[in-house]
Amino acid sequence: MTPLMRRVEVACLSPSGDVNISPRLVPALPAFEEPFAAFTRATLVATDRGLTAVGDLWPGDQVRTVGSGFQTLLWKGTTLLVPQAAGQDPAMGTLTRIAADALGIARPMHDLVLGPSARVTQRGAAVERLTGREAALIPARDFIDGCGVIEITPPAPVEICHLGFAGHEIIVANGVEVESYHPEPVHNLGLHAGYIDLFLSCFPHVDDMADWGLPAFPRLRRADLDLTCAA
Repeated sequence: MTPLMRRVEVACLSPSGDVNISPRLVPALPAFEEPFAAFTRATLVATDRGLTAVGDLWPGDQVRTVGSGFQTLLWKGTTLLVPQAAGQDPAMGTLTRIAADALGIARPMHDLVLGPSARVTQRGAAVERLTGREAALIPARDFIDGCGVIEITPPAPVEICHLGFAGHEIIVANGVEVESYHPEPVHNLGLHAGYIDLFLSCFPHVDDMADWGLPAFPRLRRADLDLTCAA
């Protein structure tokens, strides 16, 4: 059976400083969809030019990160989120809308709409008890409560994207800390050997999985924290 395919676009900074753009068809599998599905175009992030919409970012831009200062954007992956497309993972047809102050004062500063693979940082005693780290990364979808954080199905296709740097970075989007792209360990990607080379070909700025380095923070689900708080 032929797998459902997804059309994506990869923009990557070359060693010479040029930006190479390549459209691709990739299998509509979580490992291939996650790298293209975190931010919507209107999301604002800090750059050396001031606040800039993610849709206007380009490899080579300097983006302010949490803890690492300005970092060069090396990679941007873009696709279309198509609501109610036949055969796709239903999550790939929805967005998460976080109302102003829903996660705390100025988190976000104004409404933030994120794609299905976005993860946001969470801090607190429960995170420290569970991970031994100051923060963890939680899927934005896990915060959906039907009130301050809701799932929305757009009426038409929406462009979504993800951002990649030399390492795993945290950037502030509309006042909320959101991770840059960093893959799961290869044994968690759920890809058979024949797909690994195809997966890596989507990231011309890396030669192998080790080039991404260590993740900035551990990844958890919101339910893990709820269980820790209840214990």
